[in-house]
Amino acid sequence: MDANVRPATASDVADVRRVARESWHATYDDLLGAEAVESVVDEWYDLYRLRQSVEREDGVFLVAEREADAKDDGNATELIGFGQGLVGDGESRNDDAAELPRLYVHPDYWGEGVGSALAERIESWAADRGAERLRLVVLADNEIGNAFYESRGYRTVGSRESEFEGETVTDYVREKEL
Repeated sequence: MDANVRPATASDVADVRRVARESWHATYDDLLGAEAVESVVDEWYDLYRLRQSVEREDGVFLVAEREADAKDDGNATELIGFGQGLVGDGESRNDDAAELPRLYVHPDYWGEGVGSALAERIESWAADRGAERLRLVVLADNEIGNAFYESRGYRTVGSRESEFEGETVTDYVREKEL
């Protein structure tokens, strides 16, 4: 699929939240439960917080869109994925790694290269800013996400326990050399 990848704007945040909700339900309902997914999306993808993420100066927030069908209410394009990269944030604050905190594609477009297009752009962006590695955290039980990251060359460099909606879960920390 040919998806157009471009920088996100504040006007994209409602569509980003829609894609996040669909992707999270498809990925995590069986692992965490639909109620937990709703709660997380409502908190982590709050429209105000998303606008702040889009406008961060220490990062890039990209969206992927496709040409809409004529039946799609007259919209010229449809947002189908998004990704965010950060430098000098979180665990990478004191090393040469950038962070990949978000990369999601609407489940109707999984396996069509949209996630890879977003990842490639974020990897390139991070390398251009001097990062030698790109680091991310993914739920250990997220088979879809882990398979995607492995196919892109991200290796597991550690694991950690975290609290998620009152439950203890295991996360993998993954990195890719840039």
